[in-house]
Amino acid sequence: MQSEQDAALLDGLTVLDLSQGIAGPYCGLVLRQQGARVIKVEPPGGDWSRNMGRIRAGQTAIAVACNAGKESVLLDARTDSGRAAIARLAERADVVIQNFRPGVAERMGVGYEALAARNPALVYVSITGYGHAGPMAALPAVDTTVQAVSGLMHLNRDGAGQPRRIPFFLIDLSTGLYAAQHVCAALFKAARHGKGRHVKLSLLETSAALQSYLLVDDAMFPDAEMAAANAPTGLFAAADGMLYISMLNDAMFVRLARVLRFDDWLDDAALRTSAGRLPRAAELNRRVAQAVAAQPLAHWEALLTEHDVLFGRVSHASDFLQSAQCRQAGVFGRLALEGIGDVPWANLPGMAGMVRPAGDAPTLGQHTEAVLAEFGIGA
Repeated sequence: MQSEQDAALLDGLTVLDLSQGIAGPYCGLVLRQQGARVIKVEPPGGDWSRNMGRIRAGQTAIAVACNAGKESVLLDARTDSGRAAIARLAERADVVIQNFRPGVAERMGVGYEALAARNPALVYVSITGYGHAGPMAALPAVDTTVQAVSGLMHLNRDGAGQPRRIPFFLIDLSTGLYAAQHVCAALFKAARHGKGRHVKLSLLETSAALQSYLLVDDAMFPDAEMAAANAPTGLFAAADGMLYISMLNDAMFVRLARVLRFDDWLDDAALRTSAGRLPRAAELNRRVAQAVAAQPLAHWEALLTEHDVLFGRVSHASDFLQSAQCRQAGVFGRLALEGIGDVPWANLPGMAGMVRPAGDAPTLGQHTEAVLAEFGIGA
């Protein structure tokens, strides 16, 4: 077990989080889990994630998952005193995060130029939907609309060809991760040269980065539908559940053929390479499906493990949570929520065994008086 000091990689870092929703707050959460102090400034109505989804004991899952451990300070940026208080907090912050539409922070008096004039080493993060320039820059955007615009919904078509949203906030969360990485890189630069940086990134850029190899593949083969990288591969129904088998290389194909006792595959010269198998993917997958259906999951898991073939049992999230692998690898901790009790908490990847707790999910304005007093700001 590592010590609290080991866990607090960003110990002494102060982050002022002006953002709402998911992408910006998740960036702040990542920094907080790595040891930073994160002061979250919320408007009188609160971060709008406090009303996203089902509400229990005054909390939503999204607000908890993106803001646990932060200190909530309620300030009205529409007032002179609210804007002045934010500027005072920013003077002593190392990082500021905001995700307003382009120009809004500047009109509020809390844009990068205004704050960096008082704090030259400040790392200032601006997260937008579509970027700071271009015909869509001023449009509102959320994860789902960018999924539509970027082609991710088209990529996730169902069997009938109907586009579908990826059913969690993939772009938002990934943008938060990219933002946190940019923050750490900018802090390294500031530590060496004393000057901060305005980090600008968008949901649109993230949606492109997530599809990088797919876009390259489409450019290389413009007249072809997207294909699997190897074959056979896919989802197969065993006698008592579903199994995903993934083909990594030619040697693994040989091992799978032996597991299934498909000697004709071993004798077929055309199947010795991925290039030869891909045109026959549907045929190969049908053969695998017929074989897998005859036996239960435990049978296939034992055989595929023995012969080093990639597979994964299709599980519900609750099964995943309770799995022996997650327990022994320290994937989850627990988070106590007032009025609800303990809920599972996914630890920050790479921090298993570190003891820094998730921290309470703050109520709206819970820390206003204490923080303002600490920074010498009147109520």
